[in-house]
Formats: sequence, structure tokens, C-alpha cells
Amino acid sequence: MNQYSIFLSWNNREEGFQLPINPGAIEVSDGGKSKTYDISKFGEINVIKDPKLTEFGFSGIFPSKKYPFQTAPVLLEPIVVNGVKSNPYVYYIQKWMATKRPIRFVFTGGTFDLNEAVSIEGFQWKEASSNNGDVEYTLKLKKYLFYAAKRVSVVRESEGESGEVIIQKEEPERPNDRETPQTYQLGPGEGLWVAAKKTLGDGARWKEIQTLNGITDAQLKKLPAGTVLKIPGGAAIA
Repeated sequence: MNQYSIFLSWNNREEGFQLPINPGAIEVSDGGKSKTYDISKFGEINVIKDPKLTEFGFSGIFPSKKYPFQTAPVLLEPIVVNGVKSNPYVYYIQKWMATKRPIRFVFTGGTFDLNEAVSIEGFQWKEASSNNGDVEYTLKLKKYLFYAAKRVSVVRESEGESGEVIIQKEEPERPNDRETPQTYQLGPGEGLWVAAKKTLGDGARWKEIQTLNGITDAQLKKLPAGTVLKIPGGAAIA
């Protein structure tokens, strides 16, 4: 039997784990959104639409102790929340779901690999008394496509030409599933351009940071190292 492994991670692998025990099977579901119409004197026709997003589903157990058939090299230690010990795998999945952000699903196998951004569509689990603390679970995932408004620039033909307006679209950037931090602390020699580049991925957005923090033009070149800046759209915990 081919060896395979499954990794789940969040926020560009800030948190993540390998499934400690591989599920017996993974269900992959692809489908279309075709619609049928009745045409007078012609009959039924089928209009093919774009395919649906791929869905993945599997079931397994999160063990409370090591087993001979364990596939991950290590088991996560239990997590204590408000004085109560919790299963670490359940804790992380529930935490990621609460962020309303996609996670990364990586499957490595003998014949093919998968590396997809996905949303957690369903998570069912139970801890039966007969399982000695093991958790049985079912996880359902759906492929996630990153989307955002694209910047465009309007360029007019030079004088003497037709005067046609040309819309130029910027090249799409590589999707990034990392959350924007709430704040950023300036390091030695850093300014707002560096802060914008590191947190927002675009140094040209430094003006947004200046406006949000109420920094005057006179203060721009005098910001000391250690200054904590608020970042526009920050969602992560600083």
C-alpha cells in the first residue's frame, strides 16, 4: 500500500499539523452547474455552466495516545483552555473555522499530490467513553478561490490617434492566505514604506498607514524604532 500523508495549516503555516492517523479513504467530489431548458418545437436543451468547486471529505480519529499504525512522527500535546484540557486537533480546527479564513490542505500520495486552499464546510466529532479519549471525526472541505477587486489604469491614446480609452489590468498577484496584522512595530531604519510592504504587500500603500495613525508629513522622517503603527484592515491578533 502506498504511503501518504495529509497536512492542514492556517495563515501561511503559522499553525498546522499532520493528521496523526491517515483516514481510510478521501472522497473527492467534482460537479457541474448545468441547467436544462425546454425550447418550443425543439425540446430540452442542456446549457453547460462553469464547474463547481471541488469538495473533499474524510473521516478518522484523533488519538489520545500512540498507536502502532500512527503515521505522523509526533502527536500534539493536549491544550488547556480556561482550565479545561482539550483535544489539540479539535481545538485548532474549531479555532480556524472561527476566523472565517481558508486553510491549506496538502495531500501527498504515491500517484498524485494536492495542495489547495480550502474552506472548512463541516466538522463533526465525538469522544466516546469506550475510545479511551480518542476522538472520532468527519471533516468536509471545499476548494477556495482568492478573489478581490483589481486595480486598473486608464490610458488614453496620444494626440492624433483615435482617442480610444484603453483599460490596462494589473497582473494578478500570487494568492496569500496570511491575515493582515493589526499593528506593526518599526525596526531600526524602517519607515512607513517598509511597514506597508511587510504587512500589506505593497509599499506604495504607506500613505494609508500615515492617515490611519495621524502622522504628519513633518513626522515622517523622525519616526523612531519601536514605534507601533496601526495597520489598515488588520484582522490578526498582534
